[in-house]
Amino acid sequence: MKMIKKMVTAAAGACPVAAPAGEASAAAYWNKGVKCEQADPERQVVPTRNGNGDLGWNHFSGKHNINKCRVVNAALAGKVDKKSGVRLEYFGVARNQTKLVNIVVIVQYARRTTDGEYDARKEKKIGVIPASCKGTNECQNWIDE
Repeated sequence: MKMIKKMVTAAAGACPVAAPAGEASAAAYWNKGVKCEQADPERQVVPTRNGNGDLGWNHFSGKHNINKCRVVNAALAGKVDKKSGVRLEYFGVARNQTKLVNIVVIVQYARRTTDGEYDARKEKKIGVIPASCKGTNECQNWIDE
């Protein structure tokens, strides 16, 4: 598969992190470990956290069938396409021979999610919430080839 936007990968595994006292109850089952990260042209480093079933890698790798950091990182390597406060949207295109699909990556570039449910810790960012193929709930399997 060829990524049309610049592609850079940074592999990083992580273990689940227990929530410090006083954090939102959801933090107890949210894995803050970083699966991968990418800097955009504005030098904002955006993490893709392991997350859980609601946001992050564990959410979109299951629900949206994106299982490679390079798919997410290719979109993040481009400019922010849509910005609303700390919510950033990055658009990318994945190609495999004659097949094309638009990728949408939504980022919460703040310490906490807007609803206050998740906290990435002091001086850290929530990062990628979901990533998906535009126009469909589940990406085709070829996206990860």
